[in-house]
Amino acid sequence: MSISTPARPVPGERTPPPGSGTPRRSWRTRLFQAEERTAPYVYVAPFFLLFAAFGLFPLIYTAWISLHSYKLGSEMDWLGLDNYVWLFSNPDFYNSLWKTFTIGVLSTVPQLMIALGLAHLLNYRMRGRTFFRVAMIMPYATSVAAAALVFAQLFGRDAGAVNWLLGVIGVDAVDWRNGDWTAQLAISVIVIWRWTGYNALIYLAGMQSISQDLYEAAALDGASRWQQFRHVTLPGLRPTILFTVVVSTIGASQLFGEPLIFGGGQPDGGALGQYQTLGLFMYQQGWTYGSLGRAATVAWVTFLVIIVLVLVNTAITKRRRT
Repeated sequence: MSISTPARPVPGERTPPPGSGTPRRSWRTRLFQAEERTAPYVYVAPFFLLFAAFGLFPLIYTAWISLHSYKLGSEMDWLGLDNYVWLFSNPDFYNSLWKTFTIGVLSTVPQLMIALGLAHLLNYRMRGRTFFRVAMIMPYATSVAAAALVFAQLFGRDAGAVNWLLGVIGVDAVDWRNGDWTAQLAISVIVIWRWTGYNALIYLAGMQSISQDLYEAAALDGASRWQQFRHVTLPGLRPTILFTVVVSTIGASQLFGEPLIFGGGQPDGGALGQYQTLGLFMYQQGWTYGSLGRAATVAWVTFLVIIVLVLVNTAITKRRRT
């Protein structure tokens, strides 16, 4: 036979007399329970407030502007979908879309491959690992303006260091800025130089999270370092690789500073638009021609293109897993 112990009274709550029914909760108890229910929402509220003010509202307002003809200092005139009709019938838009894609491929693919190789080397014990890790992140800490200005000088037609090196081996000077593929290649080199070390450190962090027991088991089975890299490192890095691919794709779709400064501050992307990205095209419509409605249309279409590219990358990665 069990003996039940009487419940202890809550501090600050008056114990009702016997036979008086359900006890009334004091204001302290009700306050404590209300705080317990609302505290999680209060903690996450700052993020949602900031996101609504600086993320969601600009996104919705940009979509609203894209449906109007609008210039600074004037009233908006309703156009409906006319700006989108203009955009999809404009050959300059398709040129900028194609240049964004080609520069993105030329910069993203070598960048991630080099970063993966550097991270694999730094994952092994070697002298000066800390120095090399710090050295790799330094280009990322450099401003876009400084990097683009330096590389614009290096790829100069008459006095550039790159053409000087080509001349040493007997190759004629290249007009990097005015060529089609040469301009895209030069801009891609700037992007590769700035972002390779950043991605390498992300890969290195992912590699260090892989259990060493897997490498030891593979070594006992006679696997070489290349086989360990293929069958242990790469499968363990799939989430990290997906993250870097998505982030690099978003960055390539928004490429703006490098081509703008490489072209001397002109948003036309060269005489023939040979390196005009979507970012430059949007800037040109908004601040060169003063048509903020069309610029907002380009921004929204760029946003949708980024979503499509991210979904495609995710689908390809999931398909390779199965």
